[in-house]
Amino acid sequence: MIDLQLLRENPEIVRASQRARGESEDLVDEALAADKARREAIGVFEKLRAEQNAFGKTVASAPKDQKAALVAQVQELAASVKVADQAAKDADAELTRVAGSIQNIIIDGVPEGGEDDYRVLREVGTPPEFDFEPLDHVDLGENLKLFDLQRGVKVSGARFYYLTGMGMRLELALMNLALDQALAEGFTPLITPTLVRPEIMAGTGFLGAHADEIYYLPADDLYLTGTSEVALAGMHADEILDISGGPLRYAGWSTCYRREAGSYGKDTKGILRVHQFNKLEMFVYTDPADAEAEHERLVGWQEQMLAKVELPYRVIDTAAGDLGSSAARKFDCEAWVPTQGKYRELTSTSNCTTYQGRRLSTRFRDADGRPQAIATLNGTLATTRWIVAILENHQQADGSVRVPEALRPYLGGIDVIEAP
Repeated sequence: MIDLQLLRENPEIVRASQRARGESEDLVDEALAADKARREAIGVFEKLRAEQNAFGKTVASAPKDQKAALVAQVQELAASVKVADQAAKDADAELTRVAGSIQNIIIDGVPEGGEDDYRVLREVGTPPEFDFEPLDHVDLGENLKLFDLQRGVKVSGARFYYLTGMGMRLELALMNLALDQALAEGFTPLITPTLVRPEIMAGTGFLGAHADEIYYLPADDLYLTGTSEVALAGMHADEILDISGGPLRYAGWSTCYRREAGSYGKDTKGILRVHQFNKLEMFVYTDPADAEAEHERLVGWQEQMLAKVELPYRVIDTAAGDLGSSAARKFDCEAWVPTQGKYRELTSTSNCTTYQGRRLSTRFRDADGRPQAIATLNGTLATTRWIVAILENHQQADGSVRVPEALRPYLGGIDVIEAP
């Protein structure tokens, strides 16, 4: 939910944000009209309720022989109050529906446009040059017995897989390296639920334009999460948090599920775009005034991880039209994938400002002790997809893969992955 005060006082800012995202500006006018209708409905209800209270005192003090005559008026006024109360509730629900359809207000400086209109902030490292024909991650993984794609399809269908042998160990090594980094930075580690209630999924902003990418279990009225961000955001719903000692930082480890609707024909080979994967997600609750600085810290920690596994990468400022509904700004870290000759996303980190805090009623107390909507941020620290870039960038002429030094302690000191 956007800030209604901002909507009333500066609707042009909201219109500009919708326009930059390529979304409907008409929603702004609809929300303003719904807000006005709600305030008017509340005014009518409160006026009638005040009259009802005053009339009740009149009836209570009236002579006994007059009270009977006043009963009809009491009933009529009570009926009017009930109707006005329902009208106010309906108006409030309509405002919630319309305003809830407006996506988060982008931060100044976010590029306008769609998926291809990002801004490159920096490139780090040099893509490898091979004196042999490099293999893609599918051939490397199958030759080294790191995953079994055919049996994954046999058991579960397209875009499922088994990680086997050193493939399974490599993922755990990567995840544990990320976990240790998160612990060193003061994050609280969590293994989160992967099934959540509809109100939690909606509160994080995931039931908008991309709802068709989410697995839903109608018999239980629960959603499978595509990121632990959802469970971490819902963890403190309807709470007032104490952040007087600084931001609350969580690292959520979970299996994630995505239907990948609309991606048919894209990245169908291997483990780049799959329905199930593991991920370690950073999630932060902080004072809105510190949110942009915290965003820079999150992307900095992601870059440290990429450096540890020795990957060339770039950081991009994602364009407004490619942001999720809850993100006011998003930075992606993309690693070089040699056989594709391009950078591919490995991490994202989003500043959601107070959008999720408002929708989930998660607050903190300001300097004057007043409850205010809290800011939330999220960012990937490691996920299954990283294996793709690690295999391709560190492959050797004999078909083996050199293990980055930072991962070796988590693999019992193994420095090269060779065919078993």
